[in-house]
Amino acid sequence: MPPLSGVCPQPVLANMPIDLGAPQDEDCLRLNIWAPANTAPGAGKPVMVWLHGSAYMLGSASQALYGGRRLASSGEVIVVTVNYRLGALGFLDLSSLSHAGRSFDSNVGLRDVLAALHWVRENIAAFGGDPANITLFGESAGAGLVTTLLVTPAAQGLFARAIAQSSPATSVYDLERAQRVAVHLLDKLGIAASDVDKLTQLPTAAIVAASTEVFNEVPVRNPGTLAFVPIVDGDVLTDYPVKVAQEGRSHPVPLLIGTNKHEAALFRLMRSPPMPITPRAITSMFTQIAAEQPDLQLPTEEEIGLAYSRLRRRARPLSIATDVGFRMPSVWLAEGHRRVAPVYLYRIDYSTPLLKLLLVRAAHATELPYVWGNLGGPQDLTLRLGGAKTARAVSKRMRTRWINFATQANPAGPAGEPDWPAYQDGDRACLVIDKSDKVARDIDAPIRAAWGREVVGFR
Repeated sequence: MPPLSGVCPQPVLANMPIDLGAPQDEDCLRLNIWAPANTAPGAGKPVMVWLHGSAYMLGSASQALYGGRRLASSGEVIVVTVNYRLGALGFLDLSSLSHAGRSFDSNVGLRDVLAALHWVRENIAAFGGDPANITLFGESAGAGLVTTLLVTPAAQGLFARAIAQSSPATSVYDLERAQRVAVHLLDKLGIAASDVDKLTQLPTAAIVAASTEVFNEVPVRNPGTLAFVPIVDGDVLTDYPVKVAQEGRSHPVPLLIGTNKHEAALFRLMRSPPMPITPRAITSMFTQIAAEQPDLQLPTEEEIGLAYSRLRRRARPLSIATDVGFRMPSVWLAEGHRRVAPVYLYRIDYSTPLLKLLLVRAAHATELPYVWGNLGGPQDLTLRLGGAKTARAVSKRMRTRWINFATQANPAGPAGEPDWPAYQDGDRACLVIDKSDKVARDIDAPIRAAWGREVVGFR
């Protein structure tokens, strides 16, 4: 059956076209479920719950890319895709503006996902799923929610395993920064902070339009930050995810985590990139982090230069953006989480001939068709210059590993493929996914040495 209607309200951006799969509607807290043919209630099949990405601002559980038929049938698993509120409707924190007459909840988008996980646990057996065998997986902002839920007290026991694809794990801020964003949005709408109740009287379209402006402006003013993200509110989320993981306090569930080799290359194609990808923006980011956290030991210019000396000068900003935004947050989190549960680290290097020609290569989100097995769809232009046979082989290997992790907590590949060792202090094994899979030892040693153990990010 087709996915349900009710895509969460969001802007339609010309530079980020997304096939949402359904009309927008405030009544958007829906989920979609796929089960293998002839699955009976009570069959007890493993469950995979997906959280879509797109900067906490865009996307939907109904996108054709996330059609779960092939994934469900490939591995005899139940696949669930989840909507959560986006942008200002999901991640604008007004809690600091609460008053005697009105209290505003924080992290409502995160609360949406918690509600969905409770629903799945209570009802998935009727669809043939095992409520005790749920793997939470997501990409980009969806992976950010996964890594956030790994340390959210209310998420304890709601999932047995986790997969985080390109998580912006350090893009979680404090109440002070959240309040500045809230006041910025209210200013756009001509509302004083003392009159915050007027926000509820505005049409949704006006809020979405203003939030789009704020979404574009915040990364320009404060490179390296996003406008709408989970917040350390002291209620749902009590501390920063990577910090909690490094202290060995994350939920002890097996974790598969990794990134794409050229994440930031995608953002070259955008007029208003949400990441700092120019030397000026990167310098501004470091300057602002240093001013905000004077005691933080930031890498020196010499250390960064040495770590990226193998690259051409023009390529360095993109690699730095990839590492500060995605790779190092994943490594920092893996370093801590491995103390409480097995961690499997990967890096995707594979790209199709067209993506290589466009200098996009293994950019952000390019792995999604391979995980879902939905190659060559209406929105997939990546095979226009060939490479379909290799792409299908890569997809089969990835789906096999993802499904085996979800069903057995062991990301084994098809017969004959290399074993994927857990990430340990000694060799720091990483599976490199390309035309063929290989296991690399401490592949991140140069950037780990440059960036250090302290988390570099905003608060």
